[in-house]
Formats: sequence, C-alpha cells, structure tokens
Amino acid sequence: MLGPLVINTGDISTAPTAPKLRTVLACIAVNAGKVVPVSTLIGELWDVDPPNSAVTTLQTYILNLRKLLASATERPMAEIAQEVLVTRAGGYLIKTEETELDFTLYHEKEAAGRRLISAGKPHAGIAVLDDALNLWRGPALIDVRGCWVLEIRRLRLEESRLAVLEKMIETQIRLGMYREVLPSLVALAGSNPLHEGIHAQYMRALYLSGRRTQALKAFQELRCNLVRELGTEPGRHIQRLHQAILVAENDALVLPHG
Repeated sequence: MLGPLVINTGDISTAPTAPKLRTVLACIAVNAGKVVPVSTLIGELWDVDPPNSAVTTLQTYILNLRKLLASATERPMAEIAQEVLVTRAGGYLIKTEETELDFTLYHEKEAAGRRLISAGKPHAGIAVLDDALNLWRGPALIDVRGCWVLEIRRLRLEESRLAVLEKMIETQIRLGMYREVLPSLVALAGSNPLHEGIHAQYMRALYLSGRRTQALKAFQELRCNLVRELGTEPGRHIQRLHQAILVAENDALVLPHG
C-alpha cells in the first residue's frame, strides 16, 4: 500500500481493476487483524449516500476479492474465506498471520532505525531508515478512492514518511554530511513548501555548507508560503534558527545528540 495498491504472490503481482474493489481491499488491509464493520466499508464506498443494495453489493465485492486472492495464490476459495479474508460478526478482516503488509514492515524498520540512532549507532540507524523508505513505491494508496478512514490513514502514512526522512537527514547533518543531504533537501523543500521541519534542516544544511545567503532566502520563502497559504508566521523553533543564521551563531546550529 506504500504506492499503488498491489498484491504480490511470489513473482506474480496483481490488483483489483475496479475502483470500488480496491477501496474495499485497502480499507480492510490498513486495519489488518481487526474487524472492519460493514458500516465503515459502506461509508468508504458511498459516503453519506449509499444505495439500498449497499450490503448486498458489498458482499459481492468481498466474493470477488476472495476469487482474486484465490487465483493469485492458487488456493481454494473456501481456504481464502477461512484463513485470509474472513467474515466476522458485523464485518470483515484480513488475518495478519496469512498476510505480509508493506506498511507494517515499514513501521517495524522505522522503529528499529530510531532505536539504533538513540542507542548511539547513527550509521546503522540511517541504513535501516533508508531500508524503510525504500519500501515506498510512490504516494500511499495513490490509486485508491476512499472517504474518512482511508484518507486519514493515507495522511498518517505520508506524515510518517516525512518524519523518517527528517530524522534520517537530521542524523546525517549531525554526522557532518551537510553537502550530501542538500540534493534531497532541495526536492523535499520544493514538494513540501509549508513543512517547517524540512525547511529547518534545509536551512541548517545550507548554512553549514557555507551558503548563508541561500539559507536566509529559504527562510523567507517558507515565511511567504505560510503567510500566503495559512495566514500564520513560522514557529519559534525555525525563527530561532533564522536568527542564529543571521548573526552567525554557530553554537545554536549544532544539533543535539540522540
């Protein structure tokens, strides 16, 4: 789900072609191991205006998904219904012991990378965080339409991705890799014009690379974007960073360890 929705079974990849089938599968998969109520699935499919046949139509979607999974895994339909995509009282669930989910593996690697960095092993932590980010194939659930449940989960995943990138770059800067991170930061700052954390790392890397004027310009661009789009000034943290760059207060630019 870290990109277009796809089902991988060995060397074979497949996915539901119908948009509503992708919605149902994604909604159940992001809640793997938990029962997703029928009412939630109906809300994701039709929002506040479901048809009278919504429950029956949903049952048909579940049947079609089981057929797809049975074909992809070369397992009997009855086995898929009992061990993979399961009916429970009031809803459906995907059994986690039968399914490997990319976002679950991503979160495991993210946590492991952060633990290594906190334990004073920054190089190992960076490598693990990089492995986590390499699981992404594009924006989360980019080809899936949904309402509240899927949109909230999509936003959480994207925020987590940015937080991991920010942590990895922060650690690289602490290790003195100012110039190495600049290409990534240019792209990140451009695609996230309102993200103060990313811009703070960008400003810090620019300044420490001897590009003070560009660091100050990056702050002004961020400020203009925030005022124009949100009607707000940058936060205190990045304002203090801006002031430190203005007066060349090097000590204020040093990142704490951990």
